[in-house]
Amino acid sequence: MNYLEKCSRLDISCAVHQGARFVSNPRLQHGKALKWLGRYLVGSRDKGMIYSPSNQSFDVYVDASFTGDWDPENADWDPDTARSRTGYVILYASCPVIWASKLQSEIALSTTESEYLAISTATREVLPLMELVQEMQDHGCGLTATTPRLHCRVFEDNSGAIELATSVKNPKMRPRTRHINTKYHHFRNKVQDGTISIHPVSTEDMLADILTKICNEETHTKLRKQLMGW
Repeated sequence: MNYLEKCSRLDISCAVHQGARFVSNPRLQHGKALKWLGRYLVGSRDKGMIYSPSNQSFDVYVDASFTGDWDPENADWDPDTARSRTGYVILYASCPVIWASKLQSEIALSTTESEYLAISTATREVLPLMELVQEMQDHGCGLTATTPRLHCRVFEDNSGAIELATSVKNPKMRPRTRHINTKYHHFRNKVQDGTISIHPVSTEDMLADILTKICNEETHTKLRKQLMGW
């Protein structure tokens, strides 16, 4: 399932990663979830990724679920329930090329922080791709690319993530955000020189939502159609 997810089935990314957390000590409910996922794959075994290129540019949709796996019953023995989940998908020419659903490496203290850490993780993936495209252009491969857009989901109380990422002239640093300065501000100079631009996006248009949580059937089908073409 990990192989399928990484190759062509981003629609199962969140479910596969969540199940993989328990491979060392699986329980009955994990076996049931695995069978459910297997039935979903059997029912869609003739599906994959339908590419419809539209323009040669990068778009990155990134989202975070702040302590989305919190479970008070298991919190005593499973500290990972306090971690937030990062989900992002990188599109080139409107086609998904890289995607991921994974727990953040450290515990975020707020929604703003979890979103900001997710932006940082996604930009670390897209910057090498941009350099690769630039190198291909320099060698006359005939590619064109515009400034990539980095979309960040904005919650009611999450304007801070946008503020932290875009306030390059007057950085907004506060006691609760100062500790992430060194590790996660690596992309701010790219925002400052215009290599990356950050835009808010509504919840309904956040394509990475499928990578941060198990969505209901309606939302899952809608996002799958937008990302995978079916």
